[in-house]
Amino acid sequence: MMRAHLNIAAAVLLTLVAPASAQPDNAETVSSAVFGPRIRVDDAYGAYQRGFYLTALSLALPRAEKKDPAAQTLIAEIYAKGQGVPQNTERAAGWYQLASDNGDILATFELALLYENGTGVPRDRERAAKLFQTAANAGYIPAVYNVALLHVEGRFASPDLMVAAKMMKQAAEAELAEAQYDYGTMLIDGAGVAPNAAEGAHYIQLAAEQDLISAQIDYATLLYLGQGIPRDLEGAVRWYAAAANAGNAVAQNRYAKLLAVGEGVTANLEDAAMWRALARRQGLNDTDLDELLASITPRALAKAEERARFWPSNPPSETATATSEPTPSLPGPTGSSPQEP
Repeated sequence: MMRAHLNIAAAVLLTLVAPASAQPDNAETVSSAVFGPRIRVDDAYGAYQRGFYLTALSLALPRAEKKDPAAQTLIAEIYAKGQGVPQNTERAAGWYQLASDNGDILATFELALLYENGTGVPRDRERAAKLFQTAANAGYIPAVYNVALLHVEGRFASPDLMVAAKMMKQAAEAELAEAQYDYGTMLIDGAGVAPNAAEGAHYIQLAAEQDLISAQIDYATLLYLGQGIPRDLEGAVRWYAAAANAGNAVAQNRYAKLLAVGEGVTANLEDAAMWRALARRQGLNDTDLDELLASITPRALAKAEERARFWPSNPPSETATATSEPTPSLPGPTGSSPQEP
């Protein structure tokens, strides 16, 4: 680090003592000598990042006409997402194709997704697979993950779980949450790789920590069962609660059961009934949970269902109660807080 500082100082001194005829005429040359070459700013992408989509489009078009693949991809993104212009997936596909032909790997991957789903182009999974493979060969991690899935499916790529596991691990180690989850599952099941429940649980945990809901639910279940990791009921509750709060019906149902019986958490029938109501709203009914809640009082049940109707906000009755409560007076000499009635 000290050597770098000395080199910069030397550059400044050399500039200062050079003859007048040899001194640079502009500040950019001096700046480059001291701080290194200037980095070219992508004005179109800068405008896009700030939300000025029409400006980004106008700046990108002249470059795109000169076969600039980054500009072509940016235009495709704008049309694909309808940002500042009406959404037009057909036009987006055309721009992605041009950018892909000019070597843009992101465009190749996005074009593959369009063919995979038949969005803006006729559905063609075989062509999508080839595009995924091209992007994967270039090291684009989401494409590596998708090619791994194709090997698992064995329809548009050779059916080979070992190849799939190797590619899935590559994507997982690049911190792609979906790959971490799937590779963890492959490790637990011994699919294409030697079974390793502990390592599988670790990868699923990594995906859960990236807020992948399916991973949160499975990791909660592993903690509850103690499969591959020490049993941890409180940890299971936390992960089920995280997925339940994200709106997942399965997690809401399982969290409700733990609340109903008091496993890993203090029993609370009203809270359990609220989560049951939320799961039911999404079509998940569970007779076992109904039996666990058979002893709930009609008043608590009504309150739970009212809370579910307004979730994730508080119901008006609770809001009104909170705002109508008087501000507590200063505590007395003992410093005790006011007691609830």
